[in-house]
Amino acid sequence: MIDFEQMRIDAVSQWETLEKEDNVIYIGAASCGHAAGVVKVMDAIERYQIQRDRPIHKIEVGCFGMCRFEPMIYVQAHGNRPVIYGNLTPDSILDLLDEIFVNNSYPMENRLGALGEGFGSIPSISEHPMIKPQKRIILENVGQIDPTNIGHYIAKRGFSGLEKALNMQPQGVIDIMKSSGLRGRGGAGFPTGLKWQFARDATGERKYMICNADEGDPGAFMDRSVLEGDPFRVIEGMIIAGYAIGANYGYIYIRKEYPLAILRLHIAIRECEKFGILGKSIMGSRFDFRIEIMEGAGAFVCGEETAMIASIMGKRGMPQPRPPFPAQKGLWGFPTNINNVKTLATTPAILLNGPEWYNTTGTKGTKGTAVFALTGKLQNSGLVEIQMGMTLREIIFEIGGGMAEGKDFKAVQTGGPSGGCLPESALDYIVDFESLKEAGTIMGSGGMIVMDEDTCVVDVAHFFLSFTQEESCGKCSPCRIGTKQMLDILVKIKTGQAEHTDMIELSKLAWTVQNGSLCALGQTAPNPVLTTLRYFSDEFEEHIMEKKCRAKVCKQLIQYLIDRSKCIGCGVCQKRCPVSAISETDSTVTAVKGSDKRVRYIDPGICIRCGLCIETCPPKVSAISKTSPVKGAGISSEGGGAS
Repeated sequence: MIDFEQMRIDAVSQWETLEKEDNVIYIGAASCGHAAGVVKVMDAIERYQIQRDRPIHKIEVGCFGMCRFEPMIYVQAHGNRPVIYGNLTPDSILDLLDEIFVNNSYPMENRLGALGEGFGSIPSISEHPMIKPQKRIILENVGQIDPTNIGHYIAKRGFSGLEKALNMQPQGVIDIMKSSGLRGRGGAGFPTGLKWQFARDATGERKYMICNADEGDPGAFMDRSVLEGDPFRVIEGMIIAGYAIGANYGYIYIRKEYPLAILRLHIAIRECEKFGILGKSIMGSRFDFRIEIMEGAGAFVCGEETAMIASIMGKRGMPQPRPPFPAQKGLWGFPTNINNVKTLATTPAILLNGPEWYNTTGTKGTKGTAVFALTGKLQNSGLVEIQMGMTLREIIFEIGGGMAEGKDFKAVQTGGPSGGCLPESALDYIVDFESLKEAGTIMGSGGMIVMDEDTCVVDVAHFFLSFTQEESCGKCSPCRIGTKQMLDILVKIKTGQAEHTDMIELSKLAWTVQNGSLCALGQTAPNPVLTTLRYFSDEFEEHIMEKKCRAKVCKQLIQYLIDRSKCIGCGVCQKRCPVSAISETDSTVTAVKGSDKRVRYIDPGICIRCGLCIETCPPKVSAISKTSPVKGAGISSEGGGAS
């Protein structure tokens, strides 16, 4: 039997030794790092080692959350704390490593801060504007440990919560979870302890535990990042939950589109089995627990509990009426508990530190923290963890750094396709389940998309409804038919074919779908439409009454024009036009004195509004623009403007 206490002593000793090494590079090697080109940076580090004959201990870690700055590395040298550098290239890394390892200098360019405590003139990364307002519980280790090294996790007090749980009665574990006030982080926000109690009290020959990692919201990557950066933490939480409810077998249901997360989960599971943390007599106790990974095919509806259960059993992923609930009759007819990745990742910290500790964070109704994938038209995109009770304004303008390119804020979408679109007037709502529901949206699993003035809210509503309509399983009529009818109306509005009565019909359909659908996919699908109608009705009316899209996004409501006073007659736009909508006029250019070149114009009847003409017009000229003309206005034959 493995001596876990000795294993912990060894892990801490090895970690302390690692912290004292002089040549260590931690490499941000999550999916975001790979997408940004970290593999080429790693190759450059390999070449540096060979050229300089300098052995370097390289450690791949997960995403630290500052995705905007990828590729990122942390360089540990000269007995100092690791210093984080971002936005690296294969060329820049060579000079940087020489400066640090040879010259004992830490250049300012692309330097973000020191991991842990600062030193000298280098501040701690915890003081960075993107990190300082955050409170990290779920992401405590993400980006700081090797996610495939069980020793790193144990050195960070990993499996201490499980050890404590196994020395208690299962009901005592559930009581701790109840006292903590933790609510499910998958979107619904149901009290976790109460959910465990239902499964504990249910009768059945066997019970099952499922981790829901079927993250399908557009723009969401919270669960993926946690699993890529700290899979042992989720496994620990899953074992604790299995022990509490009396389950001996668990599934991690994860979409196949997450290959790196799947790989690291497989490694973590093997490591846990090797050291007696999974399998029989876990950590010397009488509790047995095994975990299997189930790869989903990417159907959004399989994020719903009963559809997920059907998928695991090899059936088509379609929701079932409730009751019976999964806690009563779930996987293969036996009591089953399902929790989200972030819920399970929170559990070990609560067991280790106690419910009173967890109760000191968050709001009265929503304790703890929330992890968001903060994306969109803002300065700092990435993975963030905030204390419940922080306002949307603080998240966007402090952590997110405000809007990119000097644009004005327009809206923020929370909860993905199941959530709502909120305007600037709603930015002072705090983030918790009740407050966001009052605003007309949901917290969901943690997607947060920020939009600027160049966004059309009608187009946003159309995008999200298109997604949910396509992902509908088709089982119930309100969702199958209602979302299609709603989508048809949105298409009419986007193309200038709608009438004012269509807005009324859209609202009625949204109410019907919301209240008549079988599962949460259909029940929440109208949220983007309802909130845009609620907060941005003037834009809908412009589309309908004036046939105008103020953001110049809806193609049928915009026209491309060539300014005769700016055109230099180069003809590049004409050559690139795929439908030959651009021709010469009878006028010579005025932008170039003495020229006999001809001004071009765009025929709006032929133009398909692809935008290639704007892209190809020389930047110094910028003679082509797009406009959303007032209803009834025509375009002159020479494309110089409305006539």
